Amino acid sequence: MTPQARAQAAIEILDAVIAAARDAGPAADTLVQRYFKARRYAGAKDRRAVRDLVYAAIRRAGERPESGRAALAGLAEDDPAVAALFDGAPHGPAPLSPGEPRAPAGVAPKWLAARLAATLGAGDLAALLERAPLDLRVNTLKATRSQMRAAFPDAFDTPHAPDGLRFPEPFAVEASAPFLAGQVEVQDEGSQLLSLACGAAPGMTVVDLCAGAGGKTLALAAMMAGKGRIIACDADRARLARLAPRAERAGVSIIETRLLDGGREAEALADLAGAADIVLVDAPCSGTGTWRRNPEARWRLTAERLTRLTTLQARLLAVAARLVRPGGALVYGVCSLLPEEGPAIAAGLDWPADEVEIGAGTPAPPGIRLTPSRDGTDGFFFARMRRPC
Repeated sequence: MTPQARAQAAIEILDAVIAAARDAGPAADTLVQRYFKARRYAGAKDRRAVRDLVYAAIRRAGERPESGRAALAGLAEDDPAVAALFDGAPHGPAPLSPGEPRAPAGVAPKWLAARLAATLGAGDLAALLERAPLDLRVNTLKATRSQMRAAFPDAFDTPHAPDGLRFPEPFAVEASAPFLAGQVEVQDEGSQLLSLACGAAPGMTVVDLCAGAGGKTLALAAMMAGKGRIIACDADRARLARLAPRAERAGVSIIETRLLDGGREAEALADLAGAADIVLVDAPCSGTGTWRRNPEARWRLTAERLTRLTTLQARLLAVAARLVRPGGALVYGVCSLLPEEGPAIAAGLDWPADEVEIGAGTPAPPGIRLTPSRDGTDGFFFARMRRPC
């Protein structure tokens, strides 16, 4: 592909990403993969160059652009090399005209940027759109961090998580021997710290109420040394189905899964009322803390959707509270930096908050907040609260 053809490919992918953000369609990564699956002639360098253009344009545009061409034209305003690709060459984009739309630069849609600015500084906001490193969690049921550091010479220890390894650049870790042997899992250090904050130990009964595909469930199982009981729950059948093969690969046999019916979770979990030592609620949220990995997510969020999410979060917290035994802990977390999804929801429980010592984060009563700029993790809020005896 010529450089101009790469630019046109980026525009076509951006058109698909913009439409998906508007219509709740697939993620940008999925759309990039689909595009090149249908174009086998594109080589590795072409795919990498196009992907870089796509993500540079996405990160630059705070508001959802009118079109893929407008997104790339906005990037051209900042980068003369990109502007030079609009030269009308065969298979490339037509020349830019003076009055055509160009996506303005920004961190997020204006309504959302204003809410984030009330909590975060300018450096925190900018860091939300930097490229994230690749973090792994060493599965201590099968390996040690020193063994995995030797297996991955390019890796270095994560700053805070005791079982984490970090790579400055992504690579095909899922094809590596340690991954296939269940010795490592891909997991951002922030997620590892949320699992650590639970304080799980061997012999406990733990409920992971919003388990998804089970990344934190597996981390909790390792903390419990494979002894005890973990009930992993979710309302998404497809995501929950991914946990069983992951658990088998990790050598974990203490996990039970329960598919929940949204709105009727309490009925499905009635047998666990007052029985859990720990309940983790990693609640569905806006994902503002994960923009480094999914920058187009900020084009998907609306004020109406945020209201629906906070209503769901408060309801799930109430469901979780009924499961905690007297003296047990409820850990509430969101990969969001919006205060209405974090401290405001957790404070609604009105239980005493534990001090969480993980060597990272800043106070955000009743919990702590992690940010990419300060902690090098995805953005997170979490709090550990204790049910009164």
